[in-house]
Amino acid sequence: MDFYKRMELVCERIPAGRAASYGQIALLCGKPGNARQVGYALRRGRAGESVPAHRIVNAKGILSGAEAFDTPETQKRLLEGEGVRVQKTDAGWRVDLREYGWVNSIEEAEELYRIFQERGI
Repeated sequence: MDFYKRMELVCERIPAGRAASYGQIALLCGKPGNARQVGYALRRGRAGESVPAHRIVNAKGILSGAEAFDTPETQKRLLEGEGVRVQKTDAGWRVDLREYGWVNSIEEAEELYRIFQERGI
């Protein structure tokens, strides 16, 4: 299994105007509990150029991927450009995942699993 290839396929599905958590991505890749590996892949560019990294936040909705961008404000600006409201909190910039979170269906998860099996990843 190539976690990074799976991650690329999963992340490409996050629609504009939505955000997903590192843990959600790890779960859909078949590696629950590997949220840190998702962060590592984004930071190091291991998941491919097409991954919309700005749409991935921590479990509380906090923008924590600033080191993957040119400036700490880049992730915020990219999300706002897609219509996502980003609020300042004591913990940092935050996206309300109840409002802007990517809700994937079990059917979509099953489809991803089939694709992983077909491609041998």
